[in-house]
Amino acid sequence: MNKADLIEKVAKDAGINKSQAEGAINSLVSGIEGDLKKGGRVTLVGFGTFSVASRKARTGRNPQTGQPIKIAAKKVAKFAPGAELKEAVNKKK
Repeated sequence: MNKADLIEKVAKDAGINKSQAEGAINSLVSGIEGDLKKGGRVTLVGFGTFSVASRKARTGRNPQTGQPIKIAAKKVAKFAPGAELKEAVNKKK
């Protein structure tokens, strides 16, 4: 499922038009993104938690030449699924 499919599904399920659904999804994504930029975490009970983690600087290897390269430290977005989502994914049909 891509963003267009999700917009269509939200519009159908909520009984709204596609532009309203797109606005809602864009608002959700920008809200999560904004909080993560501040270093916060976003928890959607039953779905999961979005958070920010720090990766330390490390030495890697160039796969073409085998030469060592330095990989800078950076922050990355993480997602931890909630218990209900894990259960739904693992249910047998």
